[in-house]
Amino acid sequence: MVGIRQMAAEVVADLQNNGETIPEPIAEKRYSGEFRVRIPPEVHRALAMQAAELDINLNRLARAKLAA
Repeated sequence: MVGIRQMAAEVVADLQNNGETIPEPIAEKRYSGEFRVRIPPEVHRALAMQAAELDINLNRLARAKLAA
């Protein structure tokens, strides 16, 4: 971990020295909770069928699978 932190500190210092913008840390970004994923139609069909069998909507099924 120390090596990674040292490297990150060096990169930040280099960006500052060159007058460049330091990117916002991913952990501090705000997210909308939405993103699109393109999947093959066969996968979409299978997921929709599974959601119907479970009597839940496709978004709920996708959330559960992504969280697992």
